[in-house]
Amino acid sequence: MVIETNSLSQLLLVLSEATILFLVLFLLFIVCIAGVVLLSIKHDKFYFPRLMRAGFKFMDGVVRSVCKFAGVEDNKLTVFFIRLHNSMSESDFANTDFKDRAIFLPHCLRSSQCPANLTPEGLFCKHCGKCELDHTIDELEGMGYKVFIVPGSTFINRMVKKYLPRAIIGVGCIREVKDGLEFADKIGVIVMGVINKTDGCVETLADLQELMSIAMLRSPHT
Repeated sequence: MVIETNSLSQLLLVLSEATILFLVLFLLFIVCIAGVVLLSIKHDKFYFPRLMRAGFKFMDGVVRSVCKFAGVEDNKLTVFFIRLHNSMSESDFANTDFKDRAIFLPHCLRSSQCPANLTPEGLFCKHCGKCELDHTIDELEGMGYKVFIVPGSTFINRMVKKYLPRAIIGVGCIREVKDGLEFADKIGVIVMGVINKTDGCVETLADLQELMSIAMLRSPHT
């Protein structure tokens, strides 16, 4: 009986030590991730990008809390995550043919006087010239892109399942782009994000220069 009690005590001691060691290593890993993120933001350079991406993927909330404590605003950290994601996806995106790509634009970019009607595949641009999407959509479709103007994420999900693009560009506000990147990652689609210049629900402005710069990415081998 005494032997059994001693064995149980030793087992509990080992488990306690292992738990403490795990927690210490976990905290060190979080501090390491946050430190690399803060250093990367400060120098505008991605240090150990795979490590940072893993940190965002598995411990997003904890890493954000540490960075917030260090004075980094949540939106700034999200923009950094989107830039990091784009940087790591750029090569695969460039190696995808234009005809295998799709672009999803938010309906808030259109004019408040837009005559387009909602269809099962989103808004169909009538090229009325009342907003900057007119020429942009023409140019993108001329390159071979499938272009959708969508009112919500359910449309994106449905169009991806229907047309099966290998790569997509998601345009929207910071939160929409972040959610879109995470959605595309889950279903295994290459994705690049473009954040709008302005927020809101009506007549927002897209970063068309950034959009076209990404859209024209192409490997010499494709």
